[in-house]
Amino acid sequence: MIDIAIIGGGPAGLAAGLYAARGGASTVLFEEVFVGGQAAKTPRIDNYPGFTDGIEGSELGIRMHDQAVRFGLDIRYEPVDGLDLAYPTKSVQTAHGCVLSKTVILSMGASPKKLNLKNEDSFVGAGLSYCASCDGAFFRNKEVCVIGGGDTALQDALYLARFAKKVYLIHRRNEFRGCKLLQSSVLAENNIEVLWSHVATELLGEGAIEGIRLRHIESNTIKELVLSGVFIAVGIEPRTDLVRGQLQLSTEGYIKTDEAMRTALAGVYAAGDARETPLRQVVTAVSDGAVAATSALEYLSTLKQAASN
Repeated sequence: MIDIAIIGGGPAGLAAGLYAARGGASTVLFEEVFVGGQAAKTPRIDNYPGFTDGIEGSELGIRMHDQAVRFGLDIRYEPVDGLDLAYPTKSVQTAHGCVLSKTVILSMGASPKKLNLKNEDSFVGAGLSYCASCDGAFFRNKEVCVIGGGDTALQDALYLARFAKKVYLIHRRNEFRGCKLLQSSVLAENNIEVLWSHVATELLGEGAIEGIRLRHIESNTIKELVLSGVFIAVGIEPRTDLVRGQLQLSTEGYIKTDEAMRTALAGVYAAGDARETPLRQVVTAVSDGAVAATSALEYLSTLKQAASN
């Protein structure tokens, strides 16, 4: 049996792993694919303290990984198939078997939201992407679009402008939601054209993206763009299906915690984008992870004291 099981290897999970391992607890972090979470897919992070000129998200993830491993964190690249959190001893089920743990920190993060357009899933990898930094280089000298109006959409448009011949930025409102600095950069970029008050109604193409059909919200007029790529950046949704029915979730599906990252179940904590929080940034995820691990270490101490009495 281990002391702490961490589910998810984004900034929150890695920070929790660092604090837990450094605190002397036997700690295993379970990650599906690669560490860093959504941050690792971000071309540049300018608002994480300590990096004057910013840092690539993937590099930040690697640095967090290496630091946590140096203190003894055991990282296993095994998708978690099931969790049982109800009993004093928690269980984590993977394809390699069951791991028992005294505590669990939930840091599964969140995934990009879909538009739920017809054939959306069939176009993924065939011109449709939710990650500009992952796939942008495939669209060099081609025309693409980004759908969204928040920070991620603005960042994606700026990143794609490095490669693409032209980038259409499609937003359903008549003003952006993203930060002013990003807005100014987008509006100053020569090969980015903003299409205000438009929504996507259909993806066009046979086998691969060939264009997109749009509707103007105010006039209901239809517009079609000939494109090679469509990048969707309309927000995220929590990856909390593993704990649905076991923990209290918000109406949007986020895990409810107190300020110490404790859930309603003893020995179970949540951190990062998977929990209900007013801000979802790398810096807040890292803070959540540190608090969750500290709370878990305190809980383990109470268990040890109870056992010795």
